[in-house]
Amino acid sequence: MEYRETIGNVVLNTEDYPGRDLYSDGEIEDVLLDIAKNTDPRDFDKVVEERESWPVMYHFSTIRTNIMSWMPIDRSMKVLEIGSGCGAITGTIAEKAGSVTCVELSRKRSLINAWRNREKDNIEIRLGNFEDVEKKLETDYDMITLIGVFEYAQGYISSGTPYRDFLAIILRHLKPGGQLVIAIENRLGMKYFAGATEDHSGKYFEGIEGYSDTSRARTFSKPELEALLTEGGISDFTFYYPYPDYKFPMSIYSDYYLPKRGELRMNLANFDRERMILFDETQAYDSLVDSGLFPLFSNSFLVVARR
Repeated sequence: MEYRETIGNVVLNTEDYPGRDLYSDGEIEDVLLDIAKNTDPRDFDKVVEERESWPVMYHFSTIRTNIMSWMPIDRSMKVLEIGSGCGAITGTIAEKAGSVTCVELSRKRSLINAWRNREKDNIEIRLGNFEDVEKKLETDYDMITLIGVFEYAQGYISSGTPYRDFLAIILRHLKPGGQLVIAIENRLGMKYFAGATEDHSGKYFEGIEGYSDTSRARTFSKPELEALLTEGGISDFTFYYPYPDYKFPMSIYSDYYLPKRGELRMNLANFDRERMILFDETQAYDSLVDSGLFPLFSNSFLVVARR
């Protein structure tokens, strides 16, 4: 049985695909596929402006690529992208890396990814549940990315400690000296105190209250994420702070270059759903900056961990 098909230069490997998509955003994915097929990537931002649609903006805005475009990736590197979705980041990695292997459960989303990146000849998309695909992945990747993926580990991994076990499995595929890149929301991010809903459930204050009602996904505070990495045997890691968040990062701060008073002013852009406005986030951020507490309340984290 043939498990490989091509769209342009992109290879789709369906060996572990279960035969149906186990999750979907519905009819909007047909719209996204039509855009991917019939739009020059240079015109994606124009389409975003014309459509005025949150899903179109989320999947096609070139601002999304800022999270990875600055990273030192070169043609000598093999990159594994776990949870590649509709390919918002895939193309940016492929432009710099020697090869990109994607793991994605949804065939429809993989088709969107393949069509938008069909000119690139260094992408393979492996369809299927991570636990099934993982057994056949190579063990010498220079970089592995989890962009908006780690929070769903309990859906990928069947165990009592899914986040710790997910890290352990991933590290088996990272060569010595390789880098693991994690982008994830901070459950104690400023916007959640100020009236934004939790990104995955749409409920107010859910992450702040410790996810008492949610099993689908969960995010972590900085100390919690540091502890997970340390427990997983990773001692060399660096935190970066995408602002306003990792989805649409306009700035990326670090412990070596933290924001200054007055810089954090893009706080009311909440495109996917309504929110409350409980206080002035800019003034609150200035207070945190003055107190040296910004890293604990950054809306998102970007972690680069080295093996």
